[in-house]
Amino acid sequence: MTAHGTPADGGPGGTTPDDGAPGLTYAAAGVDTEAGDLAVELMKDAVRATHGPHVVGGVGGFAGLFDASALAGLRKPLLATSTDGVGTKVAIAQAIDKHDTIGFDLVGMVVDDIVAVGARPLFMTDYIACGRVVPERIAAIVRGIAEACQVAGTALVGGETAEHPGLLGPEEYDVAGAVTGVVEADEVLGPEKVRAGDVVVALASSGLHANGFSLVRKVVEVAGWSLERHVAELGRTLGEELLEPTRVYAADVLAMVERAAGGVHAVSHVTGGGLAANLARVLPAGLAASVDRAAWRVPPVFELVRTLGGVPWSDLERTLNLGVGMIVVVDPDAAPAVMAHAAELGLGGWVLGEVAAADEVRAPEGLVAGTKGVHAGAVAMSGRYRT
Repeated sequence: MTAHGTPADGGPGGTTPDDGAPGLTYAAAGVDTEAGDLAVELMKDAVRATHGPHVVGGVGGFAGLFDASALAGLRKPLLATSTDGVGTKVAIAQAIDKHDTIGFDLVGMVVDDIVAVGARPLFMTDYIACGRVVPERIAAIVRGIAEACQVAGTALVGGETAEHPGLLGPEEYDVAGAVTGVVEADEVLGPEKVRAGDVVVALASSGLHANGFSLVRKVVEVAGWSLERHVAELGRTLGEELLEPTRVYAADVLAMVERAAGGVHAVSHVTGGGLAANLARVLPAGLAASVDRAAWRVPPVFELVRTLGGVPWSDLERTLNLGVGMIVVVDPDAAPAVMAHAAELGLGGWVLGEVAAADEVRAPEGLVAGTKGVHAGAVAMSGRYRT
């Protein structure tokens, strides 16, 4: 991968190597370049497995190369890009010393954002900052990223592992990444395609995904619960539940869009801010979606967070996905086929509500609008959640 190891600083000049004088070394300062090199050796086969015929070169170059002639047949290709991270969910991985699934959280957070505009991911890069390079740990993280890239249908063409002694603790790390994809200009999904009468369809999440973990971790801390605690309603330990990987929707959602042949008008990735805030971002100004909270049963982990921490429902729905990972806004004639396809792919799929003129939508609790600085549509939430 491009520079996937520990970078070396430029040092002061004026002396020859090993002149006999005692002094500090880079290793003594906390950076182990040999450990970084070993990490690359341990991860490179997994990285190569993501490379298709359009990836040029191998692992370890200064830059990842992608053959853009693959786009030559497109009428008016638009490149789409997104950058994101995993957030404080990494603290759960560190606490239970399991690092091979956090890559799914990264890929899900990054790649599914460009899928929301209908873009097909082409290639991705990652960045890992750590307090100390433990080769096996870094390789496990990257192998997880590579495995998730294969699920998403994208190549992992580069990355960086940076050792930050004194800034991060020896067992701490943070993970981020970026993706580039492509979509035809006339096939971009979003507000411009949404119409009154469209149906709002939910796709199930696999769990908490990777948002709201500052709240979740605080709830666990205040309750005094151990991550090793077995929780009957979850059927496994608390740590196992919290570390459940984010579902990577990319390939499945793009397949749904293709089969629907124009029937899918918009896609929303339910991440930070919750369902209503993210759905509003893909609706045009003047339209609003009505969402019935009783349309689905909230999975047990969310109810556990609520009751264990005494978290108000209003805060919970602004923070966590509550069981809805992606939303597709579809033509009403296409809705039955889209939901059938979602079920076929194992994504669940149920109707949340529909889109109408904003002044025709009954909103006793008010409208959710203007989030993320976007001038767009609105969402009216109603009813009570079922648990």
